[in-house]
Amino acid sequence: MIGAWMAILALALVAFAIASFALRLPKEGYAVFGAVLLLGLVGYSWQGSPGYPGSPKQPVSEEQSSGEEMVEARRQLFDPVRPKPDYLMLSDGFARRGKFEDAANLLRTGLRDNPDHLEGWLALAMALTAHADGVVTPASYYAYGKARLIDPANPGPDFFLGYSFAQSGEIIAARDTYQRLLENTPEDAPWRAEVEARVARLDQIIANAPMLQ
Repeated sequence: MIGAWMAILALALVAFAIASFALRLPKEGYAVFGAVLLLGLVGYSWQGSPGYPGSPKQPVSEEQSSGEEMVEARRQLFDPVRPKPDYLMLSDGFARRGKFEDAANLLRTGLRDNPDHLEGWLALAMALTAHADGVVTPASYYAYGKARLIDPANPGPDFFLGYSFAQSGEIIAARDTYQRLLENTPEDAPWRAEVEARVARLDQIIANAPMLQ
């Protein structure tokens, strides 16, 4: 999943270059066009949009696709052979079907008895965000924070928090979250280059958008 997002970011940069130079996009339009590329293309990798015009009409497939992507993205950060608690497996089943509120309720119950379960808190944060249509709510922000406190070295909490902020248009919050992740990322970490690219891209958007400064 993280590799897929790198490919999407590359596509966005190519499109931006074409618009800037080949199509001679006015400089004042850089920020808006760049934001659309970043938030739209990257957002598609989690949320998906098969229900939009031009896509196959498949009832309820949009939420199911979103749930599948969400669970698989999170699972990339954890040992696949390590047993998962029953409550997380059940919650993932609901999330895969787009039933994010049910998934979150199961996670809340499970975390009462497993308050130090990193993946459980991250799953809760992502389920709450998905249930709010990609918006970081106070409850999801709290869950991301709990996950970060349990294991500050794990990139998941800030990676997905930053992604969610960017998806919902909170550019400054997204940039600050990715910068915090970058500051806590080892030089040889496999995800460092992607985080650096995200910080640089958001810096460019902010620099070309006075309303964000």
